[in-house]
Amino acid sequence: MFSALEMALASATKKRFHEDVEARVSIDRDTGVYDSFRGWQVVADDMVEFPERQIGLTDARAQHADVQLDEYIEEPLEPVEFGRIGAQAAKQVILQKIRDAEREQILNDFLLRKEYLVTGTIKRMERGSAIIESGRIEGLLPRDQMIPKENLRVGDRVRAYLMRVERGGRGPQLILSRTAPEFIAKLFELEVPEIEEGLLEVKGAARDPGARAKIAVKSNDPRIDPIGTCVGMRGSRVQAVTGELAGERVDIILWSPEAAQFVINALAPAEVSSIVVDEDKHSMDVVLEEDQLAQAIGRSGQNVRLASELTGWELNIMTVEEAQEKSQSEASSIRALFVDKLDVDEEVADILVKEGFSSVEEVAYVPINEMLEIDGFDETLVSELRARARNALLTEAIASEEKVENVGEDMMTLDGMDNDTLRALASHGIATAEDLAELGVDELVEMINIDAERASKLIMAARAPWFA
Repeated sequence: MFSALEMALASATKKRFHEDVEARVSIDRDTGVYDSFRGWQVVADDMVEFPERQIGLTDARAQHADVQLDEYIEEPLEPVEFGRIGAQAAKQVILQKIRDAEREQILNDFLLRKEYLVTGTIKRMERGSAIIESGRIEGLLPRDQMIPKENLRVGDRVRAYLMRVERGGRGPQLILSRTAPEFIAKLFELEVPEIEEGLLEVKGAARDPGARAKIAVKSNDPRIDPIGTCVGMRGSRVQAVTGELAGERVDIILWSPEAAQFVINALAPAEVSSIVVDEDKHSMDVVLEEDQLAQAIGRSGQNVRLASELTGWELNIMTVEEAQEKSQSEASSIRALFVDKLDVDEEVADILVKEGFSSVEEVAYVPINEMLEIDGFDETLVSELRARARNALLTEAIASEEKVENVGEDMMTLDGMDNDTLRALASHGIATAEDLAELGVDELVEMINIDAERASKLIMAARAPWFA
């Protein structure tokens, strides 16, 4: 209240002047006596644009010797006798501040309850977005957060998920969404009491708003069937959620801590023949019979896309024949690598490939006992293979260091550059910042296997001299 009064009195004080001046009012919290001040911002002598509220550094130091740039100097003003207009202006500011404080308090009380599912009535439509009134608070449902083809009208009662709170000039405002994956999870929490009680848990959700959704559920009680509980008697619970989502079809998936099993569940009803997991690329090759392919992919790739979003893995769908061709191609390239780097014949290289070796590093550093278990491998052969592998790695490291030595200093000092990236670029002949600046993001991502965001930052750092 004191802050509101001070701002109101300062606003009324400024009306005494014809110019747009800086004014400040300070109220004594004990006596209620107030003092008024007029202020000037200290700027460089040649930067004074508004003399009514700015002062040059030289003139300011003539009054206050130790004043610095961007500080303020003040002089006291005579107490203001407020007339009717001044009192009215003060009243308006005070009332506005009280309304803002009330709105902030109501919002804080709402957020403390952690009610992320907001239910309210559409009060009005603004440029396609809906203003939703829920009790004493208002929320904005933007057009891009509405379910496609959904026709909302003023007076409709709707539910939405609270994404964030934006604090603008008109006070804090709730930003709502009906397309967020969290929205469907909250709807199931509303319809399925076992979720609120902690007996069931929604582990994730993925949506194609208005068309199809997948949610992963887990049971914390072995006596409860998570899928059947979420479906409800004769589908009543899932139908209630579907009705709220404008007919969006919902697949309920059994969550599994095993990533491969989780992916198999997510792709149901398609039957998966086998899965090859690549931990480094965080991807899986999912192999299916020809007649299961269309079902796994779904209309316009919808099923596999939702399964990928739900599980967090990149999924590559392929037939048994395609998987065999890929496997043979990879085995052939690894075989050629071993023949070249280890100087062995194809028979030894084939044995290494069949035993699961895929790089020279694995041959160099895998425990000797594991290699001695391979049929036909004795201690002499194993020691020789490990020695050749380590020599090949040392030769590569020396060649890599020599290439780095030839890299321009402008590359080494680039923002975001590190030694590993430098070596990877040097191995592809990228030796100067100019070479890097000429690349596209896709080229760089493919070249050294980094994410697109980091590739973009590196390229823009290299292109900085172009815009200087």
